[in-house]
Amino acid sequence: MDMALITRIVEALERLAPPPPAPPRLEGADAFVWHPLPGPRLSPVPRVSRVEIGLLQGIDRQKDLLVENTLRFARGFPANNVMLWGARGMGKSSLVKAAHAAANAERPGSVALIEIHREDIRTLPDLLNILRAQDRRALVFCDDLSFEKEDADYKALKSVLDGGIEGRPPNVLFYATSNRRHLMSRDMIENERSTAINPNEAVEEKVSLSDRFGLWIGFHNCDQPTYFAMVEGYAAALGIDLSEEELRRQANEWSVTRGGRSGRVAWQFIQDLSGRLGIAN
Repeated sequence: MDMALITRIVEALERLAPPPPAPPRLEGADAFVWHPLPGPRLSPVPRVSRVEIGLLQGIDRQKDLLVENTLRFARGFPANNVMLWGARGMGKSSLVKAAHAAANAERPGSVALIEIHREDIRTLPDLLNILRAQDRRALVFCDDLSFEKEDADYKALKSVLDGGIEGRPPNVLFYATSNRRHLMSRDMIENERSTAINPNEAVEEKVSLSDRFGLWIGFHNCDQPTYFAMVEGYAAALGIDLSEEELRRQANEWSVTRGGRSGRVAWQFIQDLSGRLGIAN
């Protein structure tokens, strides 16, 4: 066969099947969102929606633990995967984003924050394979992580946290928030207990997932003094000029209409109050 013809055939085939795209890079931003399909990509987030760490009230111990762990990681020292669990609306995800900002304030650009959605947990090994080849450190963050019946994705997370043969990449930590300490619903655990050949072993496999996190940080329900401290901190930061008595009265009324107190309720009240007073955030 003529060599020129062979060359043309090869060139035509290359045009039909171009080389695979280069793997995503941790460049151009401090935060990204992982999208595994249709092609794996890390979408940069120009501006992270977060609350300044000084405004997070009533969780001082939790702040100290997470910021210290994150700073050690940013400085290149060993650190732990973290599970933040407990009461809704008490600042778990806000604290993760604030701790990431604190680390980059000390060491600019040292750590990227990568959000992975709950439904994409099964692709976590693919993401870690991409991050393994990066020079930059990364916090992989999954908000509101939990598992239900017939959900085997927890096995992918379990193997990643423990590491397998390759081990977790040294430049990656995994942070997750959940309302459940063991990530499993009680019904899921009880179902395993009732149907398994060896109930104790089956339940142990489920609840042991949370043991893969080296650091557990608990968040508890908000009492009234803490709730008022949150409201007053937000009000001061936004320049809201109301007497303490009036601010607390309105904040209390708002919490009653919402059926509870939390950091989220405090922020929602301040948003409503700012809007009524014509104060821009």
